[in-house]
Amino acid sequence: MLDELTAMDTALVIMLQVIVAVIAGIGAQVVGDFLKVPSIVFLLLFGILLGNDVLGILNPQMFGDGLEVIVALSVALILFEGGLNLEIRGLNQVSGSLRNLVTVGTLVTLLGAGMAAHWLGEFPWAIAFLYGSLVVVTGPTVISPLLKQVQVERPVAVLLEGESVLIDPVGAILAVVVLDVILNNGATDPLSIISGLLARLAIGGSIGAIGGWALGQSLKRNRFLSDDLKNLVVLAGIWGFFGLAQLIRSEAGLMTAVVAGLVLRASSIPDERPLRRFKGQLTILAVSVLFVMLSADLSLASLFALGKGALLTVAVLMFVVRPVNIWVCTLNNRELHWRQKLFLSWIAPRGIVSASVASLFAILLTERGITGGDSIKALVFLTIISTVFLQGLTARWVARLLRVNATDATGVVVVGCNPLGRLIARLYQDEGETAVLIDTDLQACRIAETEGLQAIASSALDHIVLEQAGIDVAGTFVAVTSNGTVNRVVAQRAAEEFNPPNVLTLLPSDSAANSEASENASKVKTALLPQVPLKNWNRYLGDRDVRLGHTTIREGEELERQMKHVRSLIENGRVLPLLVQRNQRLQVVDPEQDWKSGDRLLFLYHNPKPQLMKRLGGGGSSSKLIVETITEVENLPEPTPETAIKPPPPPDSKAVVEGNGAVPAASNNTATPPTPSDGAQANSKEPPSENQPAGNSAEKAMGNNSKAEAMEEAIAPPKEPEAKT
Repeated sequence: MLDELTAMDTALVIMLQVIVAVIAGIGAQVVGDFLKVPSIVFLLLFGILLGNDVLGILNPQMFGDGLEVIVALSVALILFEGGLNLEIRGLNQVSGSLRNLVTVGTLVTLLGAGMAAHWLGEFPWAIAFLYGSLVVVTGPTVISPLLKQVQVERPVAVLLEGESVLIDPVGAILAVVVLDVILNNGATDPLSIISGLLARLAIGGSIGAIGGWALGQSLKRNRFLSDDLKNLVVLAGIWGFFGLAQLIRSEAGLMTAVVAGLVLRASSIPDERPLRRFKGQLTILAVSVLFVMLSADLSLASLFALGKGALLTVAVLMFVVRPVNIWVCTLNNRELHWRQKLFLSWIAPRGIVSASVASLFAILLTERGITGGDSIKALVFLTIISTVFLQGLTARWVARLLRVNATDATGVVVVGCNPLGRLIARLYQDEGETAVLIDTDLQACRIAETEGLQAIASSALDHIVLEQAGIDVAGTFVAVTSNGTVNRVVAQRAAEEFNPPNVLTLLPSDSAANSEASENASKVKTALLPQVPLKNWNRYLGDRDVRLGHTTIREGEELERQMKHVRSLIENGRVLPLLVQRNQRLQVVDPEQDWKSGDRLLFLYHNPKPQLMKRLGGGGSSSKLIVETITEVENLPEPTPETAIKPPPPPDSKAVVEGNGAVPAASNNTATPPTPSDGAQANSKEPPSENQPAGNSAEKAMGNNSKAEAMEEAIAPPKEPEAKT
């Protein structure tokens, strides 16, 4: 009975340990997301606080051998998710550099970190090179969240992601080979070392390729599996292939997980977004629990016992070995400029693979009676803490300093060769930025080419077409076709596969897709207005019933008046905002965007003209619009004083009220009660002059006249002054 009670108590304690680890891990993710800081920072902090050396709540040693099982399965899932999300098409630009980082770079880091640990950290050569093999890896668990927080130029992001995914299994297998040499007291010959490394890579890669292909074919051909069951089938398959590779050769399963993810992604399975979302959620859970538990198992005493030599070792790894590694591996890459290389030299945080493998190796070395297991684990965690805190927290600032932010990318890719799309592309081109149009309408593309614009007559759903249009380096992607559903699908595809800094979709007012506009709102923004009468504005552009205007957002008290005036013109259908120029860079207008003082707003102003005036004006429908200052937008209405709302004086009063715009009654017999229209006209002191805009007369006419009379007055040309003889 006592034994059963003890067993029940132990099970309860282990269950509570898991619950605390999950709550702490997810809490760290939430805090990191809220503060826009890499979550691994808080995962490490929460784990150390909950560990035995501080609060003593978490004790991972209670899991025994189960901890190793949890680590192995979680790492397999993490590596599979990294391979599944890796864009192979994007590796074309940096394929040579990536190959060098995974091969030559691994050797550079191994030798550099090993020599630093021996000479500065005073570790034996065997333990020093074991440390070098453990810090070879970077890891998608750190790089991917970091790149979500700090958006950098696509070649830099692709190289960092590719390195983190592909080097993890290579580094882990290399560490296992080095550990075998240590456990055999160095009796292993070099040929056996190399053959063991290659055998693990070959076995893992082969099983991963076959398994990924089999999963892809089963998902393509099945007729009975539900979407939820598909995700679970993939999870079971990955763990099954991982276990098979581990059974054949230890640590071969890591390469299996990565290759299976790559092959499954290349299989183009139907609707893979739910699968990627499911695996992404599992990966976040696995990373959260693992980091908290492994950092809780860290001994702070062993960390402080390392001394200054360990700090110097980590400093050499960060400031010497990594830059040398990057510059050697990217020497022949002419497409990467020195600022990008410098940023790559700074970003190399270590992640969960280093922590988990170091924790397991410390246990194995201790069991074999080899000293240095706890010290090497402490040095690896010191490296993780240093790189995560220093590089993770300063990545945004360094990217801004080196000007490698994706938000600094210029140029636009426009889907839709209609008049509005061509105008947006021309405005970008006039500012010296690249602009490419995509449309399936060959005739529309020819019109764009006659206007001096680059156009591709093809489908924007084809990733090859998007790459040809330069979406990899473009700062903005906007879909402005007349079909809202097409716009939304194209924009979502571009955001998921290429992740440009700004992705916008136009929602025509007559589109059936507006009800689904909020989906994926975090990636895809709405362009121009919540709903745009696209057909009307395209017709206005074709009929030359518009003017292209610009205005500068003012400061101080005039800012609110100007915003109110512009909003009223937009609501009345007279103005369509197009672009905002801020810090010499163009941005497509986003309805949720706040305009700031000093911004330059480019817009269309509806200025209808009679057909006779169009003929007299000359020119065809292709006449180029010139940016101009439009008086109706630039001149702000005078603010109405509060005294203006006072009622008019009684009929027997002969006094004229100064300053409130009230007019005296002609006589006592002709006085009439005030009406709403009279009150609206009370602010006007005199009729419009010849030079006054016709739009103001139209607004007054709308209060008293019929719609037809108002329209005639709105489109009437201003009177020309009589010529003096």
